[in-house]
Amino acid sequence: MTDGHLHPISVAVREIADIFGRMGFSVAAGPELEEEHYNFNMLNIPPDHPARDMQDTFWTNEEPRRVPRTQTSPMQIRYMEAKMQGGILPPYRVIVPGKVFRNEATDATHEAQFYQNEGLCIGENISLAHLKGTLDQFFKEYLGVEAKVRFRPSFFPFTEPSVEVDVWYQPEGKEGRWLEVMGGGMVHPTVLENAGVDSKKYQGFAFGGGIERLVMVKHGVPDVRAFHAGDIRFVYGFDETIQN
Repeated sequence: MTDGHLHPISVAVREIADIFGRMGFSVAAGPELEEEHYNFNMLNIPPDHPARDMQDTFWTNEEPRRVPRTQTSPMQIRYMEAKMQGGILPPYRVIVPGKVFRNEATDATHEAQFYQNEGLCIGENISLAHLKGTLDQFFKEYLGVEAKVRFRPSFFPFTEPSVEVDVWYQPEGKEGRWLEVMGGGMVHPTVLENAGVDSKKYQGFAFGGGIERLVMVKHGVPDVRAFHAGDIRFVYGFDETIQN
């Protein structure tokens, strides 16, 4: 029997699922190679939206073309569709951790592939205050009560109103700064209707955040590229072990 180490992303996914599980969220998974229909159309992202441009998105060379998903948000549609088709009406509470892909240059805080955690809560009389309260509780449990978190207005086609969430990030020996870790907001009524949910009766919030960035803040990791560089010394720099 030997001691092995879980990758820090695997550890983070388990911790995140545990925290949201205590708040009543279940866990779901979806395809990494996604249909354009779910990745864009059903999320209220029109054909001329900049997010469809090649600087953001990889496309397959096939017809109909597909996309390595640019976000975990397509699972909002897939999850609500499946529930509605099964005759299960809201409330829904679910998170979706998984890998996403962006056609962009890499640097200390950006990667072409990374992990996101999507969250969705649908029900009656849901407000933006419920989103803020949920995320405040999450950050308190995952990053600690001393974590500095701020919410600021933003825009996403699939939420209205929308917010971005920053946390204070200061790895050892570096100057501190605000780091964007999550976007979210109230699910756009069009998205609800696209999934077959009555937007006049139900409301909800959604959020999606980078898991690597959360681990960077929690453990003071200075460069996001270390997570996928394949250097075993990075994995063994964390405390979590597993018996093999």
